[in-house]
Amino acid sequence: MEQIILIVHLLIALAIIGLIMLQQGKGADMGASFGAGGSQTLFGADGSGNVLTKATALLVVAFFATSFGLAVIAKDKAATVSDAEIPLPLVEQQEAPAEIQDIPAVDADLPAEMVGEDDIPNVD
Repeated sequence: MEQIILIVHLLIALAIIGLIMLQQGKGADMGASFGAGGSQTLFGADGSGNVLTKATALLVVAFFATSFGLAVIAKDKAATVSDAEIPLPLVEQQEAPAEIQDIPAVDADLPAEMVGEDDIPNVD
């Protein structure tokens, strides 16, 4: 079932892309609409839309429905995986060896014999 919805979803997406590419934008006929069109508007009368606009709207609704269906299926699959009650291995916390714990983290904590004057560069 999921495979069928996914294939339909992809086909609808491609159809939406194709329909949008076929449609002509409002600015494409702006020069012709200055003197023509109804109600003396810049882009002419809009009307209720043509067949391409209505088909695009219908495909967008179908795309939303398939997206919602895929989300519901994914949620159901995630719920069944989390309910599987697979035992997780226990992780035991181990302490670091003593020689690693005794290393100071900041240079200011170093003993004086470890910090020499050779570490400070001279500026001439």
